[in-house]
Amino acid sequence: MSEHEETAGGVVGRIAGKAKEVAGSATGNEEMAREGRLQQASVDQERVAAEEAAEARQREAEAELEAERDDTQHEREQLQAEQAQKEREDAIERDRVRAEQQAAAEEARKEQAAEAQRQAGERAADAEEQRARMERAEDAGDAVRLEQEARRAEARAEAVDPEGK
Repeated sequence: MSEHEETAGGVVGRIAGKAKEVAGSATGNEEMAREGRLQQASVDQERVAAEEAAEARQREAEAELEAERDDTQHEREQLQAEQAQKEREDAIERDRVRAEQQAAAEEARKEQAAEAQRQAGERAADAEEQRARMERAEDAGDAVRLEQEARRAEARAEAVDPEGK
């Protein structure tokens, strides 16, 4: 190739290189034939380089896609873990509220039972007090009756023996 000559790439460059090679071989110009072969090799190398670059871009795009998939999977797993944690916390809170409600209900039941027992005790005490009052009234009535009987007996004894005093 001469210093100032530029070659086209791709199919046109390959055809031009082949044409130079054939023309150089036909005319016995070995330099032109060599230049044609070099131009063809250069076009082939450009094509191979372009294919390798395309393959490299493809591999890079696949690697980026795989990285995005990994990131997405990691994010999904993290969100699932967060959701599971929230569900556990919600379940714990529901259990705590239920336990508090049960404890409050049990406390109310115990308070009602204690109040019922207190009222029963008061009723029993009132009944005992009433019975004791009735007994005292009965005893007082008995005492009055006995006193009256004693006075009558004294009066009879006095009537029978007025001087027995």
